Formats: sequence, structure tokens, C-alpha cells
Amino acid sequence: MVMLNKFKKTQEQWGGSSEVIDHWLDTRQIVIVEYCHLAALKPNINKKAVGQLPTPAELQKFCQHLVDYISEGHFKIYEMVMDKWKSTGFSPTDEINQTYGKIVLTTDPLLNFTDKYANVSEVDTLDDLDNDLSLIGEITETRFEVEDQLIQLIADSLAVPPGA
Repeated sequence: MVMLNKFKKTQEQWGGSSEVIDHWLDTRQIVIVEYCHLAALKPNINKKAVGQLPTPAELQKFCQHLVDYISEGHFKIYEMVMDKWKSTGFSPTDEINQTYGKIVLTTDPLLNFTDKYANVSEVDTLDDLDNDLSLIGEITETRFEVEDQLIQLIADSLAVPPGA
């Protein structure tokens, strides 16, 4: 899957650069693997065959990891970067702020998905799941790409001392 290949490139580029980024990338990997698993379970339109839909536990697990990933990005990663910038006297550029803003725009749709599917039960029909998973796949892929851009911008900013 394209998302996994892009992740491997990101991991090769940024893995090992920081314990926090490594943890964040590990969490991203979990989200991607679980998403791929859920997306592979296709319901039979004519008759819902047992075992073709994700279980409530699988959906709940994916939703929890997605929320964890979003939270770590917003709180751990951003806080770490801000602390580093403060210590070096750097201020975020407009490009960094705009890139971060693009990431924030993906948050509500992802959280809406988790609100909808985190507490489903065996009796729920999950009629919209296929479409919702497709949309979430597109949104997470966009988010990951923009996060990678932000990581690059941050790395570039920290490589050059302020005023240089």
C-alpha cells in the first residue's frame, strides 16, 4: 500500500533523530497497519457474511490509536519543538505556521470518525464504514504528508541558528 511505502521513507529519513519522533513514528505505524487491516475487510453488499466486517474491538483499537497519534502530534511533538526553539531564540516562520494549520484542519474529521466508531456494538450495521474508511484513509495520508513537510521545515529551522 502506498501509505506504508511513504511511511518507510519517512522512517528512514527521521527515525533515530529523536526519541519523541521515534515514538510518534511508531504510533503512526500502528495507525497505518490497523487502517490497512480494517480497509481490507470488505462487507458483502448482498448479504453481510460473518467475519467480513471489523469487530467492535478492532474498530475501538484503531480509534484509540488514531486519537493517541493526533494527541501526540499536537501536544508532545509541537511542545518539544517549541521548547527547542525557545532555547535557540528561533520563532516559527509563516510557512511553518501555515503547514501546522493544514495539519490542524485534518483533526476534526479524524476525531469525528473516532466519535462515530469507537463505541459500536455487534448489532450496529456499519453501513457507512466502507465510505468512512476510504475518506479517513485519504485524510490520514494527507496529514502524514503535511506532517513530514513540517518535520522537514522544523529540522531546517533548527539547523540554522537565528540571525545566521
